[in-house]
Amino acid sequence: MIAYPDTSFLCALYVAQSNSTAAIAHYRQMKEPLQVSAILLGEFRQSVRFQIFRHGRDATQGYSRKTGLAALAKLQENIEAGALVVVPAEWAEVIDVAERISARHTIDGGHRYVDLLHVATALHLGASDFLSFDVNQRKLAAAEGLATKP
Repeated sequence: MIAYPDTSFLCALYVAQSNSTAAIAHYRQMKEPLQVSAILLGEFRQSVRFQIFRHGRDATQGYSRKTGLAALAKLQENIEAGALVVVPAEWAEVIDVAERISARHTIDGGHRYVDLLHVATALHLGASDFLSFDVNQRKLAAAEGLATKP
């Protein structure tokens, strides 16, 4: 595995936003399918559904139902087509790695647990690159020896 994405990268691929051009360009030049974990997919799907909920309460927030459901459908199509591959992970090991990363970085860096899990998953799976637009998560990944892109 060369690259492992976080949720910000997936969101930029599936919902038009300021980082979408960079995400799409990077994805198109990848020589292997984008590899994702069950936790990453769960967080992405939940995030999209939550954005639909937010938009339903305030039309200036989140994603419209049409946009959100289209993003979820396209994600599923890409999984079924093999453009995204769900890779298995040993979750007990990933959690142990996340704990070690947390002990080294969270007090000074203020990292969320799910961000720790994404970096730990990338390390566990042997990724060399971490795909993210989240500045704090990129700092964490770099501190753990991953190249951050795009």
